[in-house]
Amino acid sequence: MDAKYIAERITALRIQKNVSEYKMSLDMGHSPSYIQSISSGRALPSWGEFLYMCEYFGITPAEFFTEENQNPILLNQLIDAARSLSDDEIKLLIDMAERLSRSAKKR
Repeated sequence: MDAKYIAERITALRIQKNVSEYKMSLDMGHSPSYIQSISSGRALPSWGEFLYMCEYFGITPAEFFTEENQNPILLNQLIDAARSLSDDEIKLLIDMAERLSRSAKKR
């Protein structure tokens, strides 16, 4: 794992959140080009800024570095939506997800 991975991961998460580099920079209290400098590999965020980015994306640092889960923002949205479901509804959701997963593996 290197600076390129971090830059690419921030870019992917930013796109999933549907926010521009400019807007994210300003949302984080930085100059308009802050995120662009990270995405281009010219800079890396400090540890504190990295933690703030994770909070901004609604993910944990572990989720940031988990390569198996390329869509943590969407996965967290699914989990949040499932919190209000009954046990039977959750079982149906699990069944549907397993079927979709098997179908995707066949492709």
